[in-house]
Amino acid sequence: MLKLRVKSFPINLKNYSRLRHFILGNLNSDEHHHNATLFGGYVQKRFKKNQNLSSLFTPLPVKSNPDDINVGVELTGSLNKNDLLKILNKFYQRKEIKALSMESGLDTYVQHQAYIGFRKFCLESEALPTDLHVILSDILQGAGHVDDIFPYFLRHAKQMFPHLECMDDLKKISDLREPANWYPSARSMTRRIIFHAGPTNSGKTYHALQRFLNAKSGVYCGPLKLLATEVHKKANDYGTPCDLVTGEERKFAQGPDNPSNHVACTVEMTSVNNSYEVAVIDEIQMVRDNARGWAWTRALLGVMAEEIHVCGEEGAVELIKSIMTTTGEDVEVRKYKRLTKLEIEDSAVVSLDRVQPGDCIVCFSKNDVYSVSRGIEARGTEVAVIYGGLPPGTKLAQAQKFNDPESSCKVLVATDAIGMGLNLSIRRVIFYSLIKPLLNNKGEKEMDLIPVSQALQIAGRAGRYNTQFETGYVTTFKSEDLSTLKNILSQSPEEIVQAGLHPTAEQIELYAYHLPGSTLSNLMDIFVTLSTVDDSLYFMCNIEDFKFLAEMIQHVPLPLRARYVFCCAPINRKMPFVCSLFLKFARQYSKNQALTFDWLCRNIGWPIAPPKTILDLVHLEAVFDVLDLYLWLSYRFPDLFPDCNLVRDIQFELDSIIQQGVFQLTRLLRNSETRVSSGTGEDIQDEFNMRNVKQRYLRDDNDIYDGKDDGDIDDGKRGLGKGRLTERLLSQGLLTPNMLKELRQEWTQQGRSKMAQISETPQRDDRRGKRGRKPKH
Repeated sequence: MLKLRVKSFPINLKNYSRLRHFILGNLNSDEHHHNATLFGGYVQKRFKKNQNLSSLFTPLPVKSNPDDINVGVELTGSLNKNDLLKILNKFYQRKEIKALSMESGLDTYVQHQAYIGFRKFCLESEALPTDLHVILSDILQGAGHVDDIFPYFLRHAKQMFPHLECMDDLKKISDLREPANWYPSARSMTRRIIFHAGPTNSGKTYHALQRFLNAKSGVYCGPLKLLATEVHKKANDYGTPCDLVTGEERKFAQGPDNPSNHVACTVEMTSVNNSYEVAVIDEIQMVRDNARGWAWTRALLGVMAEEIHVCGEEGAVELIKSIMTTTGEDVEVRKYKRLTKLEIEDSAVVSLDRVQPGDCIVCFSKNDVYSVSRGIEARGTEVAVIYGGLPPGTKLAQAQKFNDPESSCKVLVATDAIGMGLNLSIRRVIFYSLIKPLLNNKGEKEMDLIPVSQALQIAGRAGRYNTQFETGYVTTFKSEDLSTLKNILSQSPEEIVQAGLHPTAEQIELYAYHLPGSTLSNLMDIFVTLSTVDDSLYFMCNIEDFKFLAEMIQHVPLPLRARYVFCCAPINRKMPFVCSLFLKFARQYSKNQALTFDWLCRNIGWPIAPPKTILDLVHLEAVFDVLDLYLWLSYRFPDLFPDCNLVRDIQFELDSIIQQGVFQLTRLLRNSETRVSSGTGEDIQDEFNMRNVKQRYLRDDNDIYDGKDDGDIDDGKRGLGKGRLTERLLSQGLLTPNMLKELRQEWTQQGRSKMAQISETPQRDDRRGKRGRKPKH
């Protein structure tokens, strides 16, 4: 259910409209009736907290062996099915049996499911186990009591629900109270932990990197590919050979056969098997992230380094100290102050006419980025644009354009993507809004004020040491937000109290061994529900994205380890095109067929034309993500994803095409004006979804027609929206009820037009059949 937390801040009509749209957009009838939540066009089921644990376990079918000789019939004769049903019902209705089942670990849900399966087994099996057949025969003949059935019912229940036999083992596997013990190699070392704590522009990471650059060996663990790439370049320019390792890329300073002693990597790619003199773990406050926090926890506990330099907010100091207490390691804290002044202005900007050179307007929706950019450029001012969906090369190009003193571009419009990973010469940060959609630890979307730590990080981007803007300024666009911003920035970053954890592939494999009939999504649900964590230090990261992918490819036959790896892929599930290609990748892999360059080009429609509208640009961003996905998988399954070099080449070319599109953003907006001006960024993605759905309808006549092309175009007779494709698109979230309604209306109009054309067309030769075919003789 959508949860809205409203704190004391002024809401004008525009903010109210945004909030109202957000609420109405998330409260849909599917959620009300089916306990589902709509995420960017996809319906994702959520496990109710008060739901019975046993309901997570999938009952397995129990079948008799058809080859068995029916000894029971030979000994006692056949059983009367009607009489058998009566005694089975009497057995299940007895209070004593229900109490005995409870004592044996069968709660109400398992009892009911087990009884249904047991009754069906007894009534439909051609040959029952001999001992069960004899007992049932004795009871039918009055020589036994219905309670005598219980041992056989319990045996059947344990076959249907294997967890009844192994619940203790499952709980041991999901005992996560001591994650430090997962890394015995790191525990065998004497590690020195140095925490560099301070705000943005305080030089904390600079000092840690100096130690990294001058060490005999080292690893830098960063939150973003951009940061890892920057450190990789800086190290090699400094004269320290350094390799780059990200999920999608490998670069070797001295060749692939001669790995360097220094590595810059994204935090998920941190090796816990190689020894280093120095490790730098950047942005340690990300340990609290609901989705990725586990990666920082793993790096902190598992990296094998003599010195570990941790950089981040002061609010994480106490948590890191507490975690290191469990490993027997001390933490040395070095505090830093901001190197440049940061001043909060006494007035808001109010109008785009008052935007000045060096300003960065920070928005929290892509739609706001579009509208603000267009508004500024309409005033004759060139704008650079940065948001999270852009490729790294495009972000860097936009940043360089804004930073270049010789460039005519002096204003930046961006999302909070500028919070880390880019060096920007910003004089003033302007918060266009203070309300941001956030995901809580339950995966629920909330509209809330920007957290203090994020506000401080974004505001801190104003003013940079050794640049033309030594003093930074910060303000808001709306006057009513200014006092709230001052209050937020006067606070210290929130204390970070827990670090994230995540089930490993090995743990899930053990679960699968004990629960062979469960799906991967189901195994994750059971694991999280049974898991035990030390909640004074840790929390279980949100697994909704993982489960979403697991359910998407559940029907694809894959080994469990490969399925797990596929589900770890970094995918934005709000992008249908990316999700559909992910599914195709999994299907191709399951057939053991290589995903060649030619195959990929056919599926993404390469070569691609430059964008003419915002919809085109959104699609190109999705294609870029698909290429990223291919590269990510190529390093995990190199045999079946063989053409990573060619894919990287076209990705570089696509990056250039997207850059040109962003440079001409105003023209794209003008071409898409009717859609962009509708007021929501989601409209752009909905339009893209709609286009894809229309194409799929056009390609599948069986779903549109009833199978008889009799010339009748009436929607009701064609069965539009009633076929198997429709059901599949609806279940996958690629088609929403509103989109289906729009399609029906459009198709009805087209049908009437076609009928009019048919009625005006002269009839064909009467000697031919109704559809113009020659009559049979």
